[in-house]
Amino acid sequence: MVGFKSIAWLPETTHRRISAASKKNKGSILGILAFETAKTMSRLVSIYKSLSDEEISRLKNDVIKSQGVAYLNSVDEEFLLSLAFAERLEDLDRAANSVSRLGKKCDDLGLNRFDLVYTDLKLGIIDFGKLEYGSRTADKKLRKMEKLVSATSSLHAALEGLTEMEVSERRLKQLKERQIELLQKANFDLFNHKLENQRKDVRYFREISLWSKTFDKSVDLMARFVFLLYARICSVLGQGINPPPIETIKEKLVPHSGPLLTTSKPTMVRFYSRKSLLFFDEDDNNNDGDGGYGADEEKIVKSNKVFHSAGPTTLGGTGLALRYADVILLADKYLDSTISVTHEERESLYQMLPENLKALVKTKLSKNMKFADDDASLAEGWREAMEDMMDWIGPMANDTVNWQMERNFERMKFDAKPSVLLLQTLHFADKEKTEAAIAEILVGLSCIFRFENRQLGV
Repeated sequence: MVGFKSIAWLPETTHRRISAASKKNKGSILGILAFETAKTMSRLVSIYKSLSDEEISRLKNDVIKSQGVAYLNSVDEEFLLSLAFAERLEDLDRAANSVSRLGKKCDDLGLNRFDLVYTDLKLGIIDFGKLEYGSRTADKKLRKMEKLVSATSSLHAALEGLTEMEVSERRLKQLKERQIELLQKANFDLFNHKLENQRKDVRYFREISLWSKTFDKSVDLMARFVFLLYARICSVLGQGINPPPIETIKEKLVPHSGPLLTTSKPTMVRFYSRKSLLFFDEDDNNNDGDGGYGADEEKIVKSNKVFHSAGPTTLGGTGLALRYADVILLADKYLDSTISVTHEERESLYQMLPENLKALVKTKLSKNMKFADDDASLAEGWREAMEDMMDWIGPMANDTVNWQMERNFERMKFDAKPSVLLLQTLHFADKEKTEAAIAEILVGLSCIFRFENRQLGV
């Protein structure tokens, strides 16, 4: 399929083309769904920032070529770029899914069926639209979204504060009813004054935040950004990526949909995948669009092909990535000579290891200790070796933890900084190589603590 420039969607007047009845009612406002909308907007802003020239250059020249990624994950830079390409598309799919669900409450037909529009975009039936990455218009809309997200975040904090104060107000009323004079009248007046100011803050933030915005205007803004981001992902990460056979998915991940940009007709895009993996079949999704945002999002994450493509020889495929990341970070903490390691702490670290790694550490430890002397210079050599190893494996462990935290659905967060990619983590790390590195780290720590009269004793 090719995208035709003549088939444009979402002209600038889209949100104005609503029925007479809708005009009379001025459209439905977001209300409580402002927080879900702000969360989606912050995700779009995050993706936008992750696709800047600076971030793409860092990805290609620093992240992919870093010692840890090259040694534990892969030296195939084209494969690693395909991972980044596929994961950014899936990040956008999750955001587009949220936009689609909010669009179900829009009056505009195009916004109401954004799921079909987004699928058509990925099939190449329609073009990317006029909005270009880095343009003045795009930057203006970006700042608008950031302002709305910031105001909505302030509203969320103000509401939480108001809830706590209202609970205290009810308790004070109960004290008054029981005629218990524990506080002076002036203290009651001060509290009531603070409570009234808090309510004024809530009313103010409701006015300037997404709470008072209509579904049509909010979804229209996000939908345009989805188009812009899809085009940007394809242009900076998707060029030259040819998918290998599907049978090799466990060895090298194939982006589930993406462009093969033509050189003769730059305004047209041809896609090698005709199936959208974002939206579920009717049998899999019985929601009517009135709720279930979090549950629906979790379903998408469970179907994340990038995450589940890790093979059985990787930490992600064996479910050990986060556990090993915790071990590495804890060992890094103990490497600091100012930290005192207790018996409970060393036992806790030891119990974090699976049985095969415990055996590997014991074997290496017995060999090293058999010929070791209590030499301070030897201890210093171990320390330098461990610090060198931590320089390349430590960042991957940190990114593993950060990746998990960024996708914690229990938290209402509005963080718009660029998110960590799976290729930066231990998810695709070779299990055997990683376990050998961890064993070396723990043996090195044990030797250091022995020579420095410290206790770890794994």
